[in-house]
Amino acid sequence: MSQEPTPQELPVTTVQRLADTSLPTRHGTFRMTAYRDGTGEEHLVLSVGITETDPPTATPPLVRVHSECLTGDALGSRRCDCGEQLQHALHLVAREGCGALVYVRGHEGRGIGLVEKLRAYALQDAGLDTVDANLELGHPADARTYDQTAAMLADLGVHRIRLLSSNPAKEEALTALGVEVVARQALIMPARPENEHYLRTKRDRMGHDRVAAGEWHLLLAGTVPTAGVLAERYGDLVRPGGPAVVAQLGQSLDGFIASRTGDARFVTGEEDREHLHRLRALVDAVVVGATTAAADDARLTVRAVAGPHPVRVVLDPRGVLPADATMLVDGTAPTVWVVGPSVPVPEHLAPHVEVVVWPEEGAMEPVAVLALLRDRGLGRVLVEGGGRLVSAFVRAGVVDRLYLTTAPLLIGDGVPGLRVAGADRLDDALRPPVRRWVLGEDVVTEFDLTGAEPVLLRSVGQDEQVDVVDPRGETA
Repeated sequence: MSQEPTPQELPVTTVQRLADTSLPTRHGTFRMTAYRDGTGEEHLVLSVGITETDPPTATPPLVRVHSECLTGDALGSRRCDCGEQLQHALHLVAREGCGALVYVRGHEGRGIGLVEKLRAYALQDAGLDTVDANLELGHPADARTYDQTAAMLADLGVHRIRLLSSNPAKEEALTALGVEVVARQALIMPARPENEHYLRTKRDRMGHDRVAAGEWHLLLAGTVPTAGVLAERYGDLVRPGGPAVVAQLGQSLDGFIASRTGDARFVTGEEDREHLHRLRALVDAVVVGATTAAADDARLTVRAVAGPHPVRVVLDPRGVLPADATMLVDGTAPTVWVVGPSVPVPEHLAPHVEVVVWPEEGAMEPVAVLALLRDRGLGRVLVEGGGRLVSAFVRAGVVDRLYLTTAPLLIGDGVPGLRVAGADRLDDALRPPVRRWVLGEDVVTEFDLTGAEPVLLRSVGQDEQVDVVDPRGETA
């Protein structure tokens, strides 16, 4: 753990507000407030949606306390993750609409100064980790204090916060200074070859979070942990009133989920498969088109992580799914087979299969499909594939969250992925709130479509079900 001062040793300081202005950034426009503390060090707070008159009952703002790092923040160093954390924190605070980034100067090298940090770099090049390098130079593992941070927050009228940090010691220090930390949300960046050892040291020797112990099991139980990367990514899915319909699709950067021959093994990587299985474990039902299910002989179960299997729902207006498909013979999870009125159904099906005959030929409207599932107590739904099915549900305006994973390859021609109605002007294009994270070589973009107008009301009919395979080559 880092060597934080005990509460008795914590210095008490005051700060002087020197300037107040605005700062437009690519993340949005922030209020920028400058301070000077008693040592003469100058600091900044970038905030949005915070006033000194916020009532005590208001939702605590999301606050990132960011330690100055010239090499990472300004020069783009890959020895650390500071620059990436800075930009992602600004993105999250702007998206939240109520929060602040406290930029604390004098914290270079965890408080040892710029020159000493570079000397520590040289020791790290010789084999020491970041903790031992600081100790070798005669410094604490972590010499930072946060009294100036508490004073700046108090000046802004902020006494209760949701802390955006993976560092439990930072939470402990702020709490000792009188700041009420009601929750701590991890801020985790993907590892690179240049900083993998640095990140491992933060995790193993300084207690920084990766996946908090028991975090996934809390989510499965319907409780959102106060910290952790999984809580950040999936917490909304289990909160009361959270997204009811989510969709997931993986595709190449040029927008295909398979080649023109149907080969889709594999567009996205194993990390995306784990992400998909987490989504499955958190929903009541997973919906797939029959052609996708048949092409992959899909199981639609949860295997890459711990968790319950969802009810499997196959939309099959033309009777594409063969009677010996895994989902029809394997009773691992209940299966709802929705068929068109003219589709012949085998007389003897396994007891885990429920056959639902759609009242009309052709179209299976997304709204009607969801109503059918709600009637069976299946309120939280994942729409998984293929590309036309996901696109149809998005166009119908019934998807609350869309997880679109893009892989760094160019297929050139093949089975299309996500497609929405075209816009003549870019001003009319769909621009929902988004957030992103890296999974291995892939990037997940989460679109918040809650409240978005339908892009194009269109039925999910026969054309939506045929010639579509899953982005991973199996609807795994």
